[in-house]
Amino acid sequence: MTKKVELLAPAGDLEKLKIAIEYGADAVYFGGESFGLRAAAKNFSIEEIEEGVAFAHERGKKAYLTLNIFAHNEDINELPQYLDKVKNIPLDAIIASDPGVVSLVKEYMPNIDIHLSTQANTTNYMSAEFWHKQGIKRIVLARELSLAEIKEIRNKVSPDLDLEAFVHGAMCISYSGRCLLSNYMAGRDANRGACAHPCRWNYYLVEEQRPGEYIPVNEDERGTYFFNSKDLCMIDHIPELVDAGIISLKIEGRMKSIFYVAVIVGAYRKAIDTYYQNPERDIQDLKLLEELKKVSHRNFTTGFYFDKPNEESQNYDTSSYIREYDFLGLILSYDEQTGMATVEQRNKINIGDTVEIFGPYTDHFTQTIECMLDDNEEPIESAPHAQQIIKIKTINPVSRNFMLRRKA
Repeated sequence: MTKKVELLAPAGDLEKLKIAIEYGADAVYFGGESFGLRAAAKNFSIEEIEEGVAFAHERGKKAYLTLNIFAHNEDINELPQYLDKVKNIPLDAIIASDPGVVSLVKEYMPNIDIHLSTQANTTNYMSAEFWHKQGIKRIVLARELSLAEIKEIRNKVSPDLDLEAFVHGAMCISYSGRCLLSNYMAGRDANRGACAHPCRWNYYLVEEQRPGEYIPVNEDERGTYFFNSKDLCMIDHIPELVDAGIISLKIEGRMKSIFYVAVIVGAYRKAIDTYYQNPERDIQDLKLLEELKKVSHRNFTTGFYFDKPNEESQNYDTSSYIREYDFLGLILSYDEQTGMATVEQRNKINIGDTVEIFGPYTDHFTQTIECMLDDNEEPIESAPHAQQIIKIKTINPVSRNFMLRRKA
């Protein structure tokens, strides 16, 4: 059996980085405080990058820094100073999309691997081979490719060039994320990390000679979301992804919560491991799709992988997320003698609640909260305060970074 594909997870901040690795990511990608495409994420200071990389390497995992904006002159002028600050951190790769940025990374960090961002729109084997000749180690393929096209690229480029592709998360209505809609409508540059997501907004039709008369594009009086894509989900198709020659399966979501990261990474970890243990097994038997639906999500699509998306890949009714479960708390520690878990509350918890408790590399279990103590070891009926520290009795042993959720 060949080497397992890499499971690559998003890390919007240091806490998410650690959760992603604990829940099974082989590698994480994150942005610094500049030059990444998620300006609204907390992102990483230089000290946090150092800590995150050390945390990953201590556990045999990899860490990739994103520098994938399309740089303007002022960015190019400032980038050398930033590269000077990170060049001695043992990062495993830099993710970039702009040729000028790539050139500066090669100059200041000549020994580091460079991964070409999906923003570079690599859709054919000639482009992939061109970038490989420029020193690129890995191509993050455009989302607009089918599995058949990816397989052809794999067969026609150097075996030393790795291919990575997104397998889960939000889809962009513009070509590989190259969008000017946010610039035009909100003055926020999507290609420099500040997208306002106007594709998720609610629109009406206005006829030129009838100003002020807002006509629904269809019969829904709320308007229509005609730019609004469903979320990508390929968890039931690990064999096809591996067969296409993709070496890294990438999850989107640096803006998502630790709950989201834990559930999505944990489910894909199980899918990948099951495939390598028994390639003939139907991954759908694991019912992991139901697990993924326990975090806030839109309806799912397989994107371009099996054919060009049709009207079923768009959500014309709403841009709202579907939320079937609430994230209740993060377990900080567990006392084997008493069976009590110390929990940092994230949503109100009550005596009598039926909750699911899950953790890395484990199946969840269900129990009722029957015993709950405050930080003074006094019994309480509810924990209503944000990040309140409490103790609960669990019916099974748990560990640090296990989580609690409740059906909404």
